[in-house]
Amino acid sequence: MANTRSAKKAIRQTERRTEVNTSRRSRVRTFIVKVEEAIASGDAAAAELAMKNAQPEIVRGAKKGVLHRNTASRKISRLTKRVKALSA
Repeated sequence: MANTRSAKKAIRQTERRTEVNTSRRSRVRTFIVKVEEAIASGDAAAAELAMKNAQPEIVRGAKKGVLHRNTASRKISRLTKRVKALSA
């Protein structure tokens, strides 16, 4: 258990950041799932729209430190590839 004031404050800050990061990560995952569902349904227009909405959210997750930037780039790349294959 924390003894000093600074250690107690650090615990409070960590709890707040954890809560925010959890919600951000969840939001990113939700957008990714929406794209995957649209791809699974076979609707190219819906997949395109879902991808258009998901891409900025994934990038935002990387900027906020919830995802590594290479991970974000890889997810965007793979999802885009699957959406394009659907419309081709």
